[in-house]
This record gives sequence, structure tokens and C-alpha cells, in this order.
Amino acid sequence: MLEDDVLHLAQITIEQLISKQATIATAESCTGGLISGALTAVPGSSEAVFGGYVTYSNEAKIQMLGVPLHLLEDVGAVSKEVACAMAEGAQRISGATISVAVTGIAGPGGGTPEKPVGLVHFACADEDGSCHIVRNFKEMERDEVREETVRVALTLVLARLDQRHLP
Repeated sequence: MLEDDVLHLAQITIEQLISKQATIATAESCTGGLISGALTAVPGSSEAVFGGYVTYSNEAKIQMLGVPLHLLEDVGAVSKEVACAMAEGAQRISGATISVAVTGIAGPGGGTPEKPVGLVHFACADEDGSCHIVRNFKEMERDEVREETVRVALTLVLARLDQRHLP
């Protein structure tokens, strides 16, 4: 269950989307649908949520979002390039106004020295292109990494919406 502050952040996100007559699509790997779950927990969210893509495997990223195989082979799933490709694919395929994508290593295993447990890449995409941020939630347990990822993803969406001049 998500913390109250995350659900409050989701409510603010939905309110902003509705006020801007905007829609959102999510592309989630390490969160497995938690971002969509937080957004759709808000009453009235159907006015703004297009839907979400849970693309946990590389094959899902390719098939559902059109992430190029060469990116996955060259830089790996947990990377800026793949996060941006996920967000751009979700936005393009869904036709939503904005999308948010996350890909990371929630743990407890799967990390490497170059890509440690807790590393998460975030991207948002809209008609103006995409933006990216990266966070390392080291020293957190799996559930904490996933919840913090939802928190940061929603904050990124709000920041991107604030930059948009929609009617």
C-alpha cells in the first residue's frame, strides 16, 4: 500500500492534468504498475489517465513501446536512453498528452558496480520531446525503492506540466 503523501501527490497530479485538459500514459518497469495504481486510486482519474504499460522484460519494452533492441543491447534496460525511449513510445503509441517512464533496479539482487541496486532512470515525454533524471536510492529496501520511484515520477510529471502552456 502506498503512503498517504504519495496518494496526495497523485491527487495533485490528476487535478493538474484535468485542469490542463491533458492525459497521461505510464511506462513502468521496476514499479510494475504502481504509478498507474497511484493515479487511478484518485476518484475521477479516468478523465486524465489513458493507461499504462508494464514492461518488466526487455521483450515487453520492444513489443509494447517500440524500444529499439540495439539500445537494450548497447546501454542496457536501466539507462537514460531506454527510459527516454520508453516515455517517447508510451506517449506516441497512446496519444496521451504526456507520459512518464521508469526503469531501474529495485533489488535486492540484480545490481552491478556500474548499475547498483537502487538506481532508477526517469523520463517524461510530450509533444516537445523528453526529459530525463536519474536517482540512486541506495540503502533502501525493495519496497522503499519502488515507492520512492513513484514519488519522484509524479513529481517529475508535475514539473513537466508546469512548463507546459496548455489551454
